Amino acid sequence: MTKADLVEQISQETGVSKNHTALIVDGLLDAFCRTLSEGKHLEIRGFGTFKVRERRARRARNPRSGTEVLVPAKLVPVFKPSKELKAMVLEPQAQPQSQAKTPSPEPVAS
Repeated sequence: MTKADLVEQISQETGVSKNHTALIVDGLLDAFCRTLSEGKHLEIRGFGTFKVRERRARRARNPRSGTEVLVPAKLVPVFKPSKELKAMVLEPQAQPQSQAKTPSPEPVAS
Protein backbone atom coordinates (compact mmCIF):
# COMPACT_ATOMS: atom_id res chain seq x y z
CA MET A 1 0.00 0.00 0.00
CA THR A 2 1.34 3.39 -0.95
CA LYS A 3 0.69 6.70 0.74
CA ALA A 4 -1.72 7.59 -2.08
CA ASP A 5 -3.62 4.34 -1.46
CA LEU A 6 -3.79 5.14 2.24
CA VAL A 7 -5.12 8.64 1.55
CA GLU A 8 -7.71 7.20 -0.85
CA GLN A 9 -8.91 4.60 1.67
CA ILE A 10 -9.14 7.06 4.58
CA SER A 11 -10.88 9.61 2.37
CA GLN A 12 -13.52 7.08 1.32
CA GLU A 13 -14.09 5.83 4.88
CA THR A 14 -14.39 9.27 6.47
CA GLY A 15 -15.95 11.31 3.68
CA VAL A 16 -13.19 13.93 4.00
CA SER A 17 -11.72 15.24 0.74
CA LYS A 18 -8.50 13.68 -0.56
CA ASN A 19 -6.67 17.02 -0.25
CA HIS A 20 -7.51 17.39 3.43
CA THR A 21 -6.78 13.72 4.09
CA ALA A 22 -3.39 14.05 2.37
CA LEU A 23 -2.55 17.05 4.58
CA ILE A 24 -3.47 15.09 7.70
CA VAL A 25 -1.45 12.02 6.67
CA ASP A 26 1.55 14.22 5.77
CA GLY A 27 1.27 16.02 9.12
CA LEU A 28 1.12 12.72 10.97
CA LEU A 29 4.18 11.36 9.19
CA ASP A 30 6.08 14.62 9.72
CA ALA A 31 5.30 14.46 13.44
CA PHE A 32 6.59 10.86 13.55
CA CYS A 33 9.82 11.83 11.77
CA ARG A 34 10.36 14.93 13.93
CA THR A 35 9.85 12.95 17.14
CA LEU A 36 12.29 10.22 16.10
CA SER A 37 14.88 12.74 14.86
CA GLU A 38 14.82 14.32 18.33
CA GLY A 39 15.75 10.94 19.80
CA LYS A 40 12.37 10.43 21.48
CA HIS A 41 10.25 7.32 21.19
CA LEU A 42 6.70 7.21 19.91
CA GLU A 43 4.13 4.81 21.35
CA ILE A 44 0.76 4.20 19.74
CA ARG A 45 -1.32 1.93 21.96
CA GLY A 46 -2.66 -1.09 20.12
CA PHE A 47 -0.24 -0.53 17.21
CA GLY A 48 3.35 -0.43 18.45
CA THR A 49 6.37 1.60 19.45
CA PHE A 50 8.86 3.46 17.28
CA LYS A 51 12.32 4.07 18.78
CA VAL A 52 15.78 5.14 17.69
CA ARG A 53 18.61 2.78 18.54
CA GLU A 54 22.32 3.00 18.01
CA ARG A 55 23.76 0.31 15.81
CA ARG A 56 27.31 -0.31 17.00
CA ALA A 57 30.39 0.00 14.82
CA ARG A 58 31.52 -3.20 13.11
CA ARG A 59 34.05 -4.57 10.71
CA ALA A 60 32.84 -5.70 7.29
CA ARG A 61 34.42 -6.90 4.08
CA ASN A 62 34.18 -5.27 0.69
CA PRO A 63 32.82 -8.13 -1.44
CA ARG A 64 34.70 -6.96 -4.55
CA SER A 65 38.17 -6.46 -3.18
CA GLY A 66 37.96 -8.47 0.04
CA THR A 67 39.48 -5.62 2.03
CA GLU A 68 38.27 -5.06 5.56
CA VAL A 69 36.24 -1.89 6.13
CA LEU A 70 35.16 -0.29 9.40
CA VAL A 71 31.44 0.54 9.36
CA PRO A 72 30.83 3.37 11.84
CA ALA A 73 28.12 3.36 14.49
CA LYS A 74 24.85 4.92 13.41
CA LEU A 75 21.34 5.63 14.64
CA VAL A 76 18.52 3.58 13.10
CA PRO A 77 14.76 3.71 13.59
CA VAL A 78 13.16 0.50 14.87
CA PHE A 79 9.55 -0.59 15.26
CA LYS A 80 8.21 -3.02 17.84
CA PRO A 81 4.62 -4.11 17.13
CA SER A 82 2.10 -4.41 19.96
CA LYS A 83 0.52 -7.69 21.00
CA GLU A 84 -2.74 -6.56 19.44
CA LEU A 85 -1.11 -5.89 16.06
CA LYS A 86 0.69 -9.23 16.14
CA ALA A 87 -2.61 -10.98 16.87
CA MET A 88 -4.34 -9.15 13.99
CA VAL A 89 -1.58 -10.13 11.57
CA LEU A 90 -1.69 -13.76 12.63
CA GLU A 91 -5.51 -13.93 12.66
CA PRO A 92 -6.05 -14.31 8.87
CA GLN A 93 -3.55 -17.18 8.80
CA ALA A 94 -5.35 -18.99 11.59
CA GLN A 95 -8.82 -18.68 10.00
CA PRO A 96 -8.33 -21.07 7.06
CA GLN A 97 -7.13 -23.79 9.42
CA SER A 98 -10.06 -23.31 11.78
CA GLN A 99 -12.53 -23.21 8.87
CA ALA A 100 -11.28 -26.48 7.48
CA LYS A 101 -13.98 -29.04 8.06
CA THR A 102 -13.00 -32.22 9.75
CA PRO A 103 -15.11 -35.19 8.90
CA SER A 104 -17.54 -35.90 11.68
CA PRO A 105 -17.61 -39.50 12.82
CA GLU A 106 -20.67 -41.32 11.61
CA PRO A 107 -22.70 -43.16 14.18
CA VAL A 108 -21.96 -46.86 14.22
CA ALA A 109 -25.05 -49.06 14.12
CA SER A 110 -24.84 -51.91 16.57
